[in-house]
Amino acid sequence: MTKILVIDDEPSIVNLVQAYLKPEGYQVYTAADGNAGLKAARAFKPDVIVLDVMLPGMDGIELLSRLRRESQAYVIMLTARTEETDKIVGLSIGADDYMTKPFSPRELVARIKAALRRMQTGSDLSIEGGVLAFRHVRIDTGAR
Repeated sequence: MTKILVIDDEPSIVNLVQAYLKPEGYQVYTAADGNAGLKAARAFKPDVIVLDVMLPGMDGIELLSRLRRESQAYVIMLTARTEETDKIVGLSIGADDYMTKPFSPRELVARIKAALRRMQTGSDLSIEGGVLAFRHVRIDTGAR
C-alpha cells in the first residue's frame, strides 16, 4: 500500500487532503509541524510527502533539506508562497513538484498518481547482477 505523509499546520488542509487521498486507497499519515514531520518521515518511510513551506518550529525548506539526506520520497510542496523565487528554492533543494494554495485537491491526487506511475513503471534505473534494466532495454555491463 502506498504511504503518503501530509505535513501541514492547517487542520482544514490536512482534512481536505486526507478526504481525497484515503478513498484512493492510500495510507495517509499526518504531522502538524516540521519536527513531527521529520520524525514521521523517518518512522513511516512514505512514498510521497505533501509538504507545506510555512510550518511552526522547523520550516518546510529546512525539513526538505534534512529529508533529502536520508529519503528519496517524492515531495510535493504545497504552500501559500507564490513568488517565483520561493518555487525555485523549493525545487532546487529537492522538491519534485510545487503547488500553490488555494489548490485543487483533485489536481493534487492526479499529480500524486502521475508520480507513482513513473516510479512504478520502471522508469528508474535498476541494477541486478551487473545488468542495467530499463523498461524495454537490458544492458549486461559485464558482458558489454
